[in-house]
Amino acid sequence: MPSLEFHFDFASPNAYLAHRVIPCIEERLGARFEYVPILLGGVFKATNNVPPMVSMQGIENKQQYMQLETRRFLKLYDTEAYAPNPHFPVNTLHLMRGAVFAQDTDYFDRYVEEVFKHMWREPKNMGDLQVIEDALNSSDLPASEILAGIQQPAVKQRLISNTEHSVQRGTFGAPTFFVDDEIFFGKQTLDEVEAWFTRVSRPG
Repeated sequence: MPSLEFHFDFASPNAYLAHRVIPCIEERLGARFEYVPILLGGVFKATNNVPPMVSMQGIENKQQYMQLETRRFLKLYDTEAYAPNPHFPVNTLHLMRGAVFAQDTDYFDRYVEEVFKHMWREPKNMGDLQVIEDALNSSDLPASEILAGIQQPAVKQRLISNTEHSVQRGTFGAPTFFVDDEIFFGKQTLDEVEAWFTRVSRPG
């Protein structure tokens, strides 16, 4: 069976929207996505990319279209509530190190779900360590353990390595998906991800 990977950063609202759709795709395919934490800022630096809020600046109609596309995605996929984060862009370095640390625990899935919630459903300034601690505690996650874990050199290095390896495979933004080594960028490609997985899963 082909591998499925979701390379994500909590900073991306489109990664959040993709996360909301992924469970339905997993159910249809009978396969699970591997969630790979990367640092979007590191990806941008390595690829000379810039955030959409910069690349769209001064372009007539594009910002309005992106807002329309988001509303349409929410309706098409009947996803849960989404709220723009008033603190955007948020520095997610601590959050992404937390995701790396949580991968070695039994609460990684819950960590991802709750942090996305605090970013894009009940938005907060999740770049602030005190806000992060309060949010994790409110979600019944071990905030002290996680905040200690993000200081571990091995955790810091693994996030760097994840990001570098993702870029080497072709990543330039988030969300990015891989079916084996076939790359897909953006939440709008999830149908293609599903179709490609189905195609390459066929015997012969």
